[in-house]
Amino acid sequence: MDEITRLLGSIERKRTESVSTQSTGSKLALLHRLHQLMTCVEDLNPKNELHEKVVKTLDYAFLVCGKRANKPKKDSFRLHMVTWNVATADPPDDVTTLLHLNSPKSPDLYVIGLQEVYSGPLRFVSDAVFDDPWSYLLMSLLAPQKYIKVSSIRMQGLLLLFFSKLEHVPFIRDVQATYTRTGLFGYWGNKGGVSIRLSFYGHTLCFLNCHLAAHMNYASERVDEFEYIMDMQSFDCKRAPAIVDHRLVFWFGDLNFRIQDHGMHFVRTCIDKQNYSLLWSKDQLIMMKQKEQVLQEFEEGPLDFQPTYKFDRSSDTYDTSAKKRKPAWTDRILWRLRPKALPPDEENENKVGLDAKKLKQLEEDMEYPLKIRQDVYTSMMEYSISDHKPVIGIFTLELRKMYETPLVRLRAEGDWSADIDAMVVYSPLQPFPSSTWDWIGLYKVGFSSVSDYITYTWVKDDEVAFNEEVIQVYVSKEEIPVQGGDCVLCYYCNALKCIIGISEPFQVQASKVAIEEGMLPERINGLDKAVSGDDF
Repeated sequence: MDEITRLLGSIERKRTESVSTQSTGSKLALLHRLHQLMTCVEDLNPKNELHEKVVKTLDYAFLVCGKRANKPKKDSFRLHMVTWNVATADPPDDVTTLLHLNSPKSPDLYVIGLQEVYSGPLRFVSDAVFDDPWSYLLMSLLAPQKYIKVSSIRMQGLLLLFFSKLEHVPFIRDVQATYTRTGLFGYWGNKGGVSIRLSFYGHTLCFLNCHLAAHMNYASERVDEFEYIMDMQSFDCKRAPAIVDHRLVFWFGDLNFRIQDHGMHFVRTCIDKQNYSLLWSKDQLIMMKQKEQVLQEFEEGPLDFQPTYKFDRSSDTYDTSAKKRKPAWTDRILWRLRPKALPPDEENENKVGLDAKKLKQLEEDMEYPLKIRQDVYTSMMEYSISDHKPVIGIFTLELRKMYETPLVRLRAEGDWSADIDAMVVYSPLQPFPSSTWDWIGLYKVGFSSVSDYITYTWVKDDEVAFNEEVIQVYVSKEEIPVQGGDCVLCYYCNALKCIIGISEPFQVQASKVAIEEGMLPERINGLDKAVSGDDF
C-alpha cells in the first residue's frame, strides 16, 4: 500500500512536469512510473479509499493528455501469403485453391513470393516489357475480386507480388522495393532476396522473399546469406530505414534448410505416419534458431504438414531419381514482431534526450498496438508442376489504425465523354509531399494494377484553378475513351510511390460524335481508339 501511495505522489509530480516540459527524460520517467503502477494496482482493494484516489488521478491524467479512458478501437485484417519454388514451370491452369478464392473469409491482402520463375534470355526480356505469366495470371484472377497489385519486384527467378483490396489502397503508403544478390559471391541473382516495404494504416510492414544456398552441408552459409541480405537492404524511410526497424517483418521463401542426421527410412516412415514432430529436432532452421541471435526473434508455426521438397514432377512421390534427395521443409514462412521497447530504468529518468528512437517506439507500442495470429500454415499437395509444393500462411493482423482519412479526395466534375474536355476536382485532406511528378489516372472499374490506367494527366502541368480547399485539373477529350464505361480516378503520389486517393465510380459516356459518324472502337495497347468502319 505504501508503494502505491508513493507512486501516486510520483505520478502527480511527473504529470505536472509533463505539462510544463517536453523533455524526453520526463516522458520516459512517466512511462516507467505508469508501468510500475500497473504492477501495484493488482493488490489494490476496490473498497479502500485509495482506490478512488487512483481512479481520479488516472482520469485526470487522461484528461491532461487528451486521451480517452475507454479502450481504443482495433480492426482485424486477413493476410494470405504464398511461397512456392516453381522450378521454371509455367503457371497451372487453376490456382483457386492456392488463393482460397472460394473461402467465405476473403483476405484483405495477398503476398505471393515465387522462386525459380523461368528467366531464360528471351523470356526475361519479354517479361521486362510485359507482365510475366505468373503476374498476369494472378492479376487476372484477383482484379475481378476487387484486388489490385500495389507493388512487385523481380530479380531473375525471384518474384514478389503484393495485392490489396481496393478499399485499403489509399492507406498503403511509402511503398518501396529492393533486392540483394547472393549468388556467385553477390554478383548473380539466382540466389538472394527481394523485399517490399510499406506503411499499412500507419504500421510499417516488410516482406522479404528469399532463395538461399542449397545442399545439406550449407546451413551456416544460409544463415550468413540471410544476415547479409538483412544488413544490405535499406530504404529511404526515416521511421524504418532497415528491415529490422519495421513493426512487422515476414521472412519466407525457399530457405533450403534440410533435415539432418536422420536416415531416409526414418524420415519417410515419419511422413507416412504423419509423425512430423519426430523430425522437428533435426530440422536445420529450428536447430540454427537455438544458437543464432539473428533468427531467435523470428517466429514460425508448427510444421504439421508434409515436407515440401523434393518431389517427382507431376506426382506426389518423393524423389525417385538417382540422387534420391531426402525430404525436407525447404519452403517456409516466418515472422518477426518488433520487440516492445521497455520503460527505462529509474536511474536514467533524468537523462534528457535519452534514446529518442526508443521513446518513439514505446509510445507507438502503447498508443497503436499491433498483434498477429497465424490461422493456417500448410502445404498445398495438389499442385505438382514443380519439384516443390507451395506453402501458404494465413494470418490475422489486429491493429489500431494510425489514420482513417485518405490524403486526397477527388471526383469527376460534370459529364465525361470523348466529345468534350473534362475536369477533375480534388481536395487535399491532410498534408502530403506533392510534386510535379504526381498524376491522376483514369481507370476502368476492376483495374488490376497501378499501371493499368486508360490515361493520366499531370497534376501540376494541367492544373487550371485552385484555392486552399479545391483544385481543378484539366483532362483533354483526346485522352478519354470513345467507347466509355464505368471508371474511377486515382491520385498517384510520386514521393510516397502509391495511390493516395480514389474517386467513387462514375460513368464515361460513349462518344456521340463517334456514333453519329459511324466510328467503331478498336482496342490498341489497352486504350480505346476510334477508327472508321471503312478501314475494316
